[in-house]
Amino acid sequence: MTKRDELPAPDKKGLSRRNFLLTGTAAAIVVKGGAIFCPTEAWALEAQALKPTTLRTLIRMARDIYPHDRLADRFYAVAVKGFDTDAARDAGAKALVEEGIAGLDAKAKAAHGVGYADVGWEADRVAILKGMEKDSFFQKVRGTLVVSLYNQKEVWPLFGYEGESASKGGYINRGFNDIAWL
Repeated sequence: MTKRDELPAPDKKGLSRRNFLLTGTAAAIVVKGGAIFCPTEAWALEAQALKPTTLRTLIRMARDIYPHDRLADRFYAVAVKGFDTDAARDAGAKALVEEGIAGLDAKAKAAHGVGYADVGWEADRVAILKGMEKDSFFQKVRGTLVVSLYNQKEVWPLFGYEGESASKGGYINRGFNDIAWL
């Protein structure tokens, strides 16, 4: 369990001074008004159509589906922002996400007494996700995230990917055979 998982969930009044000081050692996503923000990483995401708590849960879900410790939560926030944009344009998309998150939270509450985003152990959250991996909601989130997370040019260097190579003459003369470990 990481420090992030040990932080208390924000109360309905928002971020108290004590909780703000606690977040100094680890990232915490806070829901306040119509937005979510991370004071330790200096990013925020305003909700247009989805509930901010839904976006918070989607970020946690995205991190559990595609776990990368080296990626900051802001990359996951950018990846799930498209769900909010789609929900603003399409009532069906909004219903799919809101109902899917409500179902996810219901399963988490039945098993652990708290909503999905507040389940402390990653293994417990992953077990909940495995139980719903055939659902259309899960498939939509997983399928969308694989593009919206890994298509961010800012994450490419973190994985050692240099981007497309066709305009640079391909990979053959750009490190293709640079295998020192073989």
